[in-house]
Amino acid sequence: MTQEGKENQIDGKLALQEKVIAMLKTVYDPEMPVDIYELGLIYKIDIDDELNLKIDMTMTAPSCPMADFILDDARMKLESIDELKSVDIQIVFEPEWTKDMMSEEAKLELGFL
Repeated sequence: MTQEGKENQIDGKLALQEKVIAMLKTVYDPEMPVDIYELGLIYKIDIDDELNLKIDMTMTAPSCPMADFILDDARMKLESIDELKSVDIQIVFEPEWTKDMMSEEAKLELGFL
């Protein structure tokens, strides 16, 4: 692949990552008025060269009663992105989620600032 081809591929993956983040910002924990991205529940977003998406995310607590709903909503919305070949979302609990992982916007919305 030429240097220009590599740069175009990187630009394309960055644009795709921005689409993924925008879609994640439409997924809300029904118990909170803040999306899962701003809550800091997304630990890793990886898009490989074949456009397979892998996400590591967590929940606010291991016993989160809305975990299945949130996971299904995220998967359905991410699978609607045409450029992605596949979507794999893993729920992880290391590191454990804390309020410090929230964005400033989320902290403000929830009254932590």
